[in-house]
Amino acid sequence: MESKILFLDLDGTLLNDRKELTDGNRTAMESAVARGHRLVIASGRPLKSVMAQAAHLGLDGPGCYAIAYNGAVIYDFTNGRQIFRRTMSPEDLYAVFDEANRRGVYIQTYDREDVVIEAHNDPEIAKRYCDRIQLAYRVIRDVRRDLSEMPVKALAIDINGQERTGALREWVRERMAGHLDSYFSDRYFLEIVPAGVNKGQGIEKLCELLNVPLKNSVAAGDEANDVDMIRTAGIGAAMSNAIPELKAVADYVTERDNNHDGVAEIIARFLP
Repeated sequence: MESKILFLDLDGTLLNDRKELTDGNRTAMESAVARGHRLVIASGRPLKSVMAQAAHLGLDGPGCYAIAYNGAVIYDFTNGRQIFRRTMSPEDLYAVFDEANRRGVYIQTYDREDVVIEAHNDPEIAKRYCDRIQLAYRVIRDVRRDLSEMPVKALAIDINGQERTGALREWVRERMAGHLDSYFSDRYFLEIVPAGVNKGQGIEKLCELLNVPLKNSVAAGDEANDVDMIRTAGIGAAMSNAIPELKAVADYVTERDNNHDGVAEIIARFLP
């Protein structure tokens, strides 16, 4: 039996709606690792949040990896180190912050794994986001002066929908093509990343680093930022609760959703 590598989105896929790991999914994953398969959490969340979740879920041991920031960072739990990291250029970061500020769109970024916002942004939005991923945030004056290193992504948020963030996304596509990409990770979050960074690229890079044939990869997700991952993997599975766009490109759609051991269903079918 060839070992497989399983890439799992967190919210809406591995975790149920209460942000918990079901007993069925836990048992299935533990059994998969015992049989020699590898497990990867693939998330848009910051690395610090993904690592905390992995530790809480018991997915931070040998054979476990993390893809964070939608593919911009890959972490190896076996050796306790980052094995891939791609950052934004200063010019691209400043340009997208200037445009978001001009449009009145809330935007944040990251500095040494901390969430940071400029002082004029709404701290209540930062608080809501950080409560969700169990991190703190920090207020700075200006991204041009107050970052200690270049970040891997920016995140625009509109809690009222996608009208303004959708317009910002179109600006990124038209004015920053070849420099930045953007896509929604849920209804409210617009991910802005270096061009070519996505979970699909993360799969390709980790498989290359581990010398695992791409055909031996399986991925599961539910949202728009999972599309490239589902297309790239040898087997791409969409959760039954996934958006129609993802189901349309998937090789398999689960019968069970994220609240009823959908990941266990995928493991039973594709990681024997």
